[in-house]
Amino acid sequence: MNRERKLKDEELVKKVLKNPDFYSEIIKRYQDKINRYICRISNISPDDVDDLTQDVFLSAYENLNSFDTNLSFSAWIYRIAHNRTVNFWKKHERESHNINLEDNLFIVDSVFHENSVETDIEKIDNRELIEKILKRISVKYKEVLVLKFLENKDYREMSDILEKPMGSIATLVNRAKKQFKKELEKMEKEFYEKKNGK
Repeated sequence: MNRERKLKDEELVKKVLKNPDFYSEIIKRYQDKINRYICRISNISPDDVDDLTQDVFLSAYENLNSFDTNLSFSAWIYRIAHNRTVNFWKKHERESHNINLEDNLFIVDSVFHENSVETDIEKIDNRELIEKILKRISVKYKEVLVLKFLENKDYREMSDILEKPMGSIATLVNRAKKQFKKELEKMEKEFYEKKNGK
């Protein structure tokens, strides 16, 4: 199976359709990525993340015949992960989720760097503050921040994953960055007011 590791995803899918034994190579390629993605957008228990990850691979395998090999397999499997996670939220009535706190610092840096905002990131050294900022941002905005800045997906892949037009994705990313910055400014204002007894 060493030769299969060099194949493009879409070529590997064609092999799996002829011989299901090759599906283990797809799992090797994507298991950690999908597990990490679900963890980042959901803040659910590790056991639930593992269960959802297995569910994603089972669903992908069952629907592999419907995959269009002219499209991106990565976007296709991420979309399955996205849909399964959203369904899990709805089923368990978890409307407000945090993304992994370790990733929050990376998002802060990426958002400000992308916007070329002249802000001293070192001021944001309080992880609780970052967590509070991200709690205030709606799930749809957190999700695009994760996909763009942590999963390094381009707009086309994000469009496929979230099943929205690329123009809508660009708008969502811009709104997410603005909302993040706005919430940060609010939190800083609240902090200074509290500090100064206002």
